[in-house]
Amino acid sequence: MAKTVIAAPPAQESSRTTRAGAAGMLAKVPRPTFCVLITVPSLDAGAADEDAMQLARTLTDSGHRAIVVSGGGRIERDVAACGAETIRLNMASRNPVNIALNAFILRSLIERHRCAVVHALARGPAWSALAAARLAGVPLVTTWYNAFRDQNVFKHLYNSGMARGERVIAMSDQIAETITERYAVTPERIVVAPPRVDVARFDPAYVTSHRVQAMRAAWGVKPDTRVILVVGRILRRKGHHVIVRAAHRLKEVGLRDFLFVLVGDDQGRSSYSGELWDLVLATDTSDVIRIPGPPTDAPAAYSAAVAVVAASVQLEGPQRSLLEAMAMARPVIASDLAAGPETVLAPPAVAEDRMTGVRFASGNDAELAAALIKLLSITEAARRAIGWRGREHVAARYSGAAAIAKVLAVYAEVARLERLLADKA
Repeated sequence: MAKTVIAAPPAQESSRTTRAGAAGMLAKVPRPTFCVLITVPSLDAGAADEDAMQLARTLTDSGHRAIVVSGGGRIERDVAACGAETIRLNMASRNPVNIALNAFILRSLIERHRCAVVHALARGPAWSALAAARLAGVPLVTTWYNAFRDQNVFKHLYNSGMARGERVIAMSDQIAETITERYAVTPERIVVAPPRVDVARFDPAYVTSHRVQAMRAAWGVKPDTRVILVVGRILRRKGHHVIVRAAHRLKEVGLRDFLFVLVGDDQGRSSYSGELWDLVLATDTSDVIRIPGPPTDAPAAYSAAVAVVAASVQLEGPQRSLLEAMAMARPVIASDLAAGPETVLAPPAVAEDRMTGVRFASGNDAELAAALIKLLSITEAARRAIGWRGREHVAARYSGAAAIAKVLAVYAEVARLERLLADKA
């Protein structure tokens, strides 16, 4: 049986409630306090990884307890610093035997820590969490960050574990509609809760020119080179091959002094990164492509770019990295699968004086190249205006306490429903 390793002890109540803003949230949270077991494959750089940290912070800041079970990773210490307890377990495995073993371990954790809710943030963990939650008699909540590929009956079955929670959280209306269509989940079970962005941390006013220059120096960028930052992990569904083909088009039309910097994490778990470099060499774009990995100073990385691109070829919810770029007042260009029209305001849906970026047809490198040419050809003042509208949009839609309150309300609701059913039995 797999061995669990506790990376950090539970934080004391006094340390949890000292963070800024906690007092206001505590007044809104129903009592008594409860514990949530969060399962996620890893704690590295993906949407689920970052959301695990956000959920842990939300719970502990609100006086509750969070236990995060994962395979560990570079942000594990940050999760523990939020006041959560972190436990290592091979949650990334798709092996049915490992999934079953994990279920029994999770059940033990649920009972030992008296967890009121189990929250699964990915498919493998969802199956283990589903079995554990049912064995322990507690409700399961799942979160969808994208619309998984559903190309055959086996994938459909594997994905369906994420549709079996008492509540299913979707990052966008588009994803909610996809869940309903594919798995006949009733609208009452689906909650749309977009990611939350810390606009205080991602504020261009606090990023010094020294930090920006340090980031450009780390990338080896010349002073007159315009950086186009590309967000998203190095995965096929993130569409980096579309970026390379667009870069080739830009070179063909004679555009100069530009550089694509791909800052997504590359975990090397597929052949895609090798295929991507083959494409770079075949298109003769190695001089305008950099893949340095995640930046050490994300706000400075956004500030160092003239534009930020997300080229997903599979339906995603609002990507936190794209929202962070908008919070940093950067113009963004997103495929129609990387961001919905409610996230990136773009013509023809809105007038040009309201736009926060440009949207293009997923997989269409010609449209992406045209959008970049247009954005790079306008004045700096015009780009700055687009960026600041983006920051205002994120501050209004993605930074408030509403998203936090919605998730806490989901936890309170499903736990209360479960207790009522238990009482009636």
